[in-house]
Amino acid sequence: MILISACLAGRNVKYTGSNNAVSWLCEWIERHKEQVLLVCPEVMGGLPTPRLPAEIQFREADSGAGPENRRVFNKAGQDVTEQFLLGAEKVLELVKQHHITSAVMKANSPSCSGFYIYDGTFSGTKVAGQGITAELLMEHGVKVYSETMVTPELLEELVV
Repeated sequence: MILISACLAGRNVKYTGSNNAVSWLCEWIERHKEQVLLVCPEVMGGLPTPRLPAEIQFREADSGAGPENRRVFNKAGQDVTEQFLLGAEKVLELVKQHHITSAVMKANSPSCSGFYIYDGTFSGTKVAGQGITAELLMEHGVKVYSETMVTPELLEELVV
């Protein structure tokens, strides 16, 4: 079984109320639905759809990027860290229940990105880093891919 961000599968869970559907991935998911677990950590953590965009902000005094040195704020300045952490924990529970070792997650997401996130200034600037859920999954041995990295062939290998 493989974990996939629900927005990539066409589910309207994106902060705007829409989705980030990838047409070939949606087709692949339809053919392999018994081997796919769709999640949206932000919704699972209690955030509504639609919702304000959110970005991870790092404490200036700390250089480390660990969970204790960052908070998630929405564009109105509200701290939504707890919802992000709760969603990540719920996703991790499912990963453990289903023995999932691979995930395809939304690039640049403050929850799901395994590689780059926005810098917390809402300026569109990306920095190297992981989203809250992706980081937790990676700490537990899950290989995280973005939708820009996977191919149908790679997915076939991952679900075997």
